[in-house]
Amino acid sequence: MSIRPILIHPDPRLKKVAAPVVDISDELRALSDDMLATMYAAPGIGLAGPQLGIGQRIIVLDCVKSEDEEPNPMVMINPKVIEESDELNVYEEGCLSIPEMYAEVTRPKEVKVSWLGLDGEEHTQDFDGLWATCVQHEIDHLDGVLFIDYLKPLKRQLITRKMVKLKRERAREAS
Repeated sequence: MSIRPILIHPDPRLKKVAAPVVDISDELRALSDDMLATMYAAPGIGLAGPQLGIGQRIIVLDCVKSEDEEPNPMVMINPKVIEESDELNVYEEGCLSIPEMYAEVTRPKEVKVSWLGLDGEEHTQDFDGLWATCVQHEIDHLDGVLFIDYLKPLKRQLITRKMVKLKRERAREAS
């Protein structure tokens, strides 16, 4: 298992639609291990393939935040929302590709998601609360959508400018 670098917005790879996974291979299992290790190290509650420059439809998530609860890591291959509630939920979202920036985003409160597991089997599950927000946020990444795309243009531009500055500072520190 290795921790991989996370792409920072703006990066054109974050805006590309990811390709469906056609084969659940040992490489894909190793990638999912790396993704979980990277997500936990960040620390975050979700991570999508495109955030690591991987143009495939794979996400990982674990919304268990309490130290006394067992972690519940999930790996989803080709996930899709198949039902969503009419009731909406507003949640302050952040993103590992947009560090230290948060904004309120409105999404369906509950969703039903189907996906392939690493076992090659089709899974379906209902999600609500933070899990519903997180799984929708990660599936958005697979479609080239960032949480800031839900914001008003001025706020989105402000956050993008801050990320450009952050990337410049990090590049200077690295050289």
